[in-house]
Amino acid sequence: MSLSVLILAAGQGTRLKSSRTKMLHPLGGRPILDYALQVAQALTDHKPTVVVGRDSDAVREWAGERAEYVIQAEQLGTGHAVLQARPALQGGCERVLVMLADMPLIRIDSARALVAAHQRQRGPLSILTVLAPNQKDFGRIVRDSQGNVAAIVEAAHATPEQLALTEKNSGLFCLNADWLWEHLPHLPLSPKGEYYLTDLVALAVAEGAPVSAHTIDDETEIIGVNTRAQLAEAEAALRKRINAHWLSEGVTLIDPATTYIEATVTIGRDTMIWPNTHLQGQTVIGPDCIIGPNTIIRDTTMGHQCEIESSVLEGAWLADHVDVGPFAHLRKGARLETGVHIGNFGEIKNATLGPGAKMGHFSYIGDATLGADVNIGAGTITCNYDGVNKHHTIIGDGVFVGSDTMLVAPITLGPKARTGAGAVVTKDIPADALAVGMPARVIRKLKSTD
Repeated sequence: MSLSVLILAAGQGTRLKSSRTKMLHPLGGRPILDYALQVAQALTDHKPTVVVGRDSDAVREWAGERAEYVIQAEQLGTGHAVLQARPALQGGCERVLVMLADMPLIRIDSARALVAAHQRQRGPLSILTVLAPNQKDFGRIVRDSQGNVAAIVEAAHATPEQLALTEKNSGLFCLNADWLWEHLPHLPLSPKGEYYLTDLVALAVAEGAPVSAHTIDDETEIIGVNTRAQLAEAEAALRKRINAHWLSEGVTLIDPATTYIEATVTIGRDTMIWPNTHLQGQTVIGPDCIIGPNTIIRDTTMGHQCEIESSVLEGAWLADHVDVGPFAHLRKGARLETGVHIGNFGEIKNATLGPGAKMGHFSYIGDATLGADVNIGAGTITCNYDGVNKHHTIIGDGVFVGSDTMLVAPITLGPKARTGAGAVVTKDIPADALAVGMPARVIRKLKSTD
């Protein structure tokens, strides 16, 4: 069965009171629209079609070639939105799956089950319904005395008896394409002056055509995002879902209620995450790590058996057996090879620390390359910026940098060189040499231990 996915994303989102289009508001570290696109990509190889309205340029710029686009210039309801896509989709696939982009918590498995249910039945449309006693603002599923779907009644127009119904409309429809395009123009105008896609159910029933319903019981799947409060509700539900996933995959969360993991993060087994930890962006954490407490890791990759305590890592790369913190800051371009130790109040930016290097405390290393087994004393600073340009520092294997050393880049310290405490190094230091003073000068060659 060929399938097209149509995503309705033209809502203005005025209740969010934002200058940003609703579709691009972040949820779990991803724009709201991204969740619908992910469902579409899981179900079919055909590009989804997205109906856009306000700020369509911003949506197109973000989504790019992941979708085709149709403009709904005037918002006259969901039925009207689908009708705008008829010229683009008519004559294409046999089935159309219609979904609402502002209901981002619909699971891929739920959408797939609806499509499969529609394939098995002979009627023109199938709907995904949810047993959701706590969700008040959704259309009610009305069934006849035989239990068949008879209609969907919008909450705004429902009687008290209908409002008491707990089976709700998810907004997810799977329809035979030819039947859809034939019947869309016949939708009635609602009292609000809009055309509701849900009224297709009544049209099918009036013709004696069966309407299939696939029912789920996770009411968090139909949390819609129209207000900041609903966005927060969706965020909390998604966070709980993500945390449950990682618990089932062998990750220990000491306190899931205070653990924040975005949907784009990957975590290895037997990693332990302590409270108040935030894992964000394109972060990959290997197995057997210990993360937190009070740690933020963003767009960072680390190997196995790393330990990060009360620190901030952003755009960093860590090999195996690296430990960081507490109170360290790894900035973009920080690269720590196997066995590196970064202690409290250390900061690294755009620098590589070789295997076994140690920076115990209160130091800044920026725009630098450090070899293996380098020791950085407390208070060391690479003076990498002259007010106009950034300059690089090179520190060879086995170098020992004394406390409070200033390394004025560009500069090179040869293998096994040493600096005395408080040295201000403005010239290269050769291998196996000791430099002291301000400005530092070489006072003697060191006895080689090779």
